[in-house]
Amino acid sequence: MADIVIPLFISFAVCAALGPFLIPYLHRLKFGNTEREEGVQSHLKKAGTPSMGGVMFLAGILISGLIFLHKYPMIGPVLVLTFGFAAVGFIDDYRKVVKKSSDGLIAWQKLLLEFTVATVFLIIMLKGVKVDLTIRLPFTSGKMADIGFLAIPFFYIVVLAVVNGVNFTDGLDGLASSVTSVVAAFFIASSAAVKAGLGPAAAAVLGGLLAFLLYNSYPAKIFMGDTGSLALGGFVAACAFLLHTPLYILIFGLIYAIELLSVAIQVSYFKLTHGKRVFKMAPIHHHFELCGWSETRVVAVFTIVTILLCVLAFLGI
Repeated sequence: MADIVIPLFISFAVCAALGPFLIPYLHRLKFGNTEREEGVQSHLKKAGTPSMGGVMFLAGILISGLIFLHKYPMIGPVLVLTFGFAAVGFIDDYRKVVKKSSDGLIAWQKLLLEFTVATVFLIIMLKGVKVDLTIRLPFTSGKMADIGFLAIPFFYIVVLAVVNGVNFTDGLDGLASSVTSVVAAFFIASSAAVKAGLGPAAAAVLGGLLAFLLYNSYPAKIFMGDTGSLALGGFVAACAFLLHTPLYILIFGLIYAIELLSVAIQVSYFKLTHGKRVFKMAPIHHHFELCGWSETRVVAVFTIVTILLCVLAFLGI
């Protein structure tokens, strides 16, 4: 238990302590968020709120991870994918700040960088910590499946889908932080159940996100930016594959999946019908806002749903 509690509290303390210093500093640098004019009108007042706040919880995760890395080598690949995607997000955020625009990296640039980071993780996972790509089947008492040559394309599809799903979830104050803190708790329990050695890493993420919510919950004083949301996507994908549970993402990560699918459906339908929409706005959390839900209600409902789904997924382990 100490190896769970200690990284959790270290990460919490580091992130919480950084807030009073980093938020004013980002204000002085004018690293503010830029809202789209065509977006939810109530969000226009958020323009100028400091972004790139993901560095706060990432600092706590890194310190905790390095402290326990010698004892738990499985933490290494988690840090690689988490901070690899954090770097991609940082570049994206920085371009937005410099251009004073809501657009960052071009789509192909972002995809290429994400593909590269995923490849580095895959090599470390297979060759470094010797974890293969077999898949744990839900609700089968631990039965595993080997899908052969399809495992590699499946890996890339899942990693990129998860990372971008978490990225799309980061659209309301405290939404991605709340949902992913629940998922991190699920990974703590799952790692303990199968003795995978990922507990300290997941605990560090949980602690960092709980501290970040002190500043990111409504009304947010700082946003995590792509620096944080892509990093969290990397964390979720890394833990899922190291635990052999990518299929479980459709259970514990259903919110991420729905957010991603809502964007894909909206864009595809818009192009096919030359301007018609399925949702009032995508990602789907904005649809609920335009239906009259408050930000806090959307966050609460999505978090509660994730809690229930994580309990279900844990039973499936």
